[in-house]
Amino acid sequence: MGASDSKLVFKKGIFRLSEERRIPADDAYWTSFWELPESSEDIFNLFSPADVRRTRDNALENLETLILAVTSRLFVLRHHPSFPDLEFAPERDALNCVRVLTRVLPYIYEKESLQPWEERFFWGQRRKRTRTTSIANEVLFDEGQEVQIRTGDEFEDARPLAEELLDTLVDLLFFSDFTVPKQPHGKPKVSYAIWQSGVGCNASIPTTKEQESNRCEILRLLLTLASQSMYMSPSALPHKGTRALTYLCTCPDKQVVLSVLCSLLNTTLKYNPASWRVPYNTLVFKDPKQVLVTYTLQFLLVTVLYPIPEQPGIPTPKNFYRHFLGRLHRPQDFQFIVDGMTRILNQPLLANSSYIPGAQSSVRFAPEIIMLFWEVTQCNKRFRSFMIDTDRAHDFVILILFYALEYKGDASKHGVVRMCAFLLQTLSVEKNFGLNLNKTFEAQDTLPPAIRIVGFKGTYADFVIQSIYHLITKSQGKLSAIYPALLAVINNISPSIQGLSTPTCSKIIQLFNSMSSPSFLVANETNHDLLRALLESMNSTVEHQYKNNVEFVYAILKNRKRFEALRSFTLESGQEEIERRNRRRKESAASHDPLEPNSTRSSVDSLRSPTTSLSRVSTLNDVAEEDDGTFAVGDDDDDSDDEERPTPAASSPSENPSRSSSVASQVEDDVPRQLRGMSEKARGKMPAGARSFSRQNSTASLGGNSVASQSQSGIFEPTAQWIESWLPELPLHTILTLIQQLTALIPRHTIGSEATMSVTLQKIREVQLVGVEPSPIRIQSFEWSQLALGWYESLLWGFIFTSELQHAKGTVGIWNSTAIKLFRVQETAPQGPSLTSPRGAVDAVGSNIVSRIGAINLRGAAAGTATGSLAQTSPSPGPTGAGGQQTPHRGV
Repeated sequence: MGASDSKLVFKKGIFRLSEERRIPADDAYWTSFWELPESSEDIFNLFSPADVRRTRDNALENLETLILAVTSRLFVLRHHPSFPDLEFAPERDALNCVRVLTRVLPYIYEKESLQPWEERFFWGQRRKRTRTTSIANEVLFDEGQEVQIRTGDEFEDARPLAEELLDTLVDLLFFSDFTVPKQPHGKPKVSYAIWQSGVGCNASIPTTKEQESNRCEILRLLLTLASQSMYMSPSALPHKGTRALTYLCTCPDKQVVLSVLCSLLNTTLKYNPASWRVPYNTLVFKDPKQVLVTYTLQFLLVTVLYPIPEQPGIPTPKNFYRHFLGRLHRPQDFQFIVDGMTRILNQPLLANSSYIPGAQSSVRFAPEIIMLFWEVTQCNKRFRSFMIDTDRAHDFVILILFYALEYKGDASKHGVVRMCAFLLQTLSVEKNFGLNLNKTFEAQDTLPPAIRIVGFKGTYADFVIQSIYHLITKSQGKLSAIYPALLAVINNISPSIQGLSTPTCSKIIQLFNSMSSPSFLVANETNHDLLRALLESMNSTVEHQYKNNVEFVYAILKNRKRFEALRSFTLESGQEEIERRNRRRKESAASHDPLEPNSTRSSVDSLRSPTTSLSRVSTLNDVAEEDDGTFAVGDDDDDSDDEERPTPAASSPSENPSRSSSVASQVEDDVPRQLRGMSEKARGKMPAGARSFSRQNSTASLGGNSVASQSQSGIFEPTAQWIESWLPELPLHTILTLIQQLTALIPRHTIGSEATMSVTLQKIREVQLVGVEPSPIRIQSFEWSQLALGWYESLLWGFIFTSELQHAKGTVGIWNSTAIKLFRVQETAPQGPSLTSPRGAVDAVGSNIVSRIGAINLRGAAAGTATGSLAQTSPSPGPTGAGGQQTPHRGV
């Protein structure tokens, strides 16, 4: 629409849509919607959210006729023998029909009262008039379910409108001279040719920029049809699903599924963001290839992740996209996938080492690629073996830890951190994963500062454990929902790890001291589960790798009084210790006692739950003062904190030069839990190596937490009976037996002495423990539940929503200002944008279900939401320009 008067004509037509009731279906007015606009910007700028809502609410019949008009025009063009032809079947018409649908559909999905109408209109059976010929300017469309059959007309049964639309869009992804090269005369217009070389294809097809742009338009509408997910709550989405995605993912045509799957996968993984661009070009130029990759990656994830809703009494059909991704088996395909993922995930590491400011702003897709890696790892056991049975997994472990540590201080990215933890847990269930971690890690000095450990020397296992320690102790308690997953990683590798370094042993002991402190144990009714999980991993190392980890055994001996005191822990002794430490701290505060550490709060204070009114203390009764000095990193009784505090979420960088946005989950800690509440004996009965990557037929309990130990005010109040319910079940036998036997053979005064350390280590190595036998290896698998799936899908759609806000990158803001229910979008006053971006980008969603669940698949303490709001009840007004900013406000 080059001239302003044409835009004025189109805008007047938009007003007519809502002001004039029942515009006739055969009115030439409808042709303006595909003839006048010249770009997607024309439609999205001139057909405003207010216009769509006004038409929807005041003249729904006109909106219905509009949808019928543009879909019918699209169907006619798809079957036209000359399409695309500038004179008889213009490409412009098809693109504008696609754009109009992309514009209006979110505003239909957001209005819950329209669901019955939407179900009938899009998914009901139809009868349509039979047409045999058409001309370019003729208005042809199906007249819906309410067509009055007149004498002399010919009608035929037709599939639901949504099904025909989805099939048409998939065909248009592979349409001659529209999205793929022109086919020779006589060949079918729809070729299903894979776009790029890689999986399933050895040669790329030549493609013009116009064809790539057309692919973006079609993929954008497919994502819009799938985005009905965003207008459901996280708890309802896995049960109800999305009709469009169910139809797409259960497509029985193998050729169609494989062509779409391989095209999306190859286009994404062939992308090389560093191939030609200079660091500053993303500040002033759009990258069309990056726009295409954005949509291919997003639609790939939407289809692969989608869990088909279960129907009672009916076998659940397969998601064929996920199925065929799991059937890949060629090593060259796996290598292609690994290379492509590594190339994208490495970008932040390369950017962090760049001397050019702003270079990192060009990095995109990392969270989505991590999600894709997790998906392939779960659904394809051959790929899992390809990664784990070789050294390829090492690089990915380091990359995953980098993103987890890089994002730990940014609340807006904690969803990515959670995903990283669960991915590590998924890898760790494989025996060879733990064995391969015993290889020496020699490249630590080349890592960026966010992940580098000063003075590190050791194996990959040492690096993983120390990184987990930093994740737990330096996250200020904001990642408590994934502590069980992180401890599960340690547990799963503990039977295999050898030669733990002295710093690693110290970190494990510091975690134990933190988790066994009275203030932590009585903070809520589940913290003792964390202590038990840590003890089980320590037992596993002792039982299976005693002689290969003498320094770890030595660290246990030095800390023996903590273990011995724990067995006799009571509510009274814990409260006495709390009071004693409070008194001592007040005295030391006045005298500045050098023995009282003031920079060791990070561990327990970041671990403990804020749900108790008890004072913060961490030591146990009768523990010598030297033990506090040696292992004081876990103390939670010091209000001072010399650790650098994490950067607030509101100051995190965004790629959007006009606004930043945050998405927050509707529920807190809606992540899976580990199996919990099992005694050591019960866990021993579990099959060794048991694991589950299935996301169907979950048997996880959705029951709420026990409230037996809560007061009427809801504050947890520990009781002696409660302590007796879990204290005898703590797996202390192995460690106490070890301490008893070794202290009988090794003089106590030599334990902890540097002068006699080498002699002591040799004695430990020579001792044959009696009564400590290797117990069955207990693998803690990541398991899915309906609630976990709700969290996971909200995380994905949060990525998609945020990415779509970045107009400078070539997107259009499909879902701006719509009433999303899957997560919350908070808009605040703008903060000063930088040259590269404003502050506040978000690529993750928060968590909330853990506080409501008793025993699904991951335990952890719940945290409160920052805003106190769990639901968006009305449309959130979107920014109209740079004057508005959507920033993260969410709890984790």
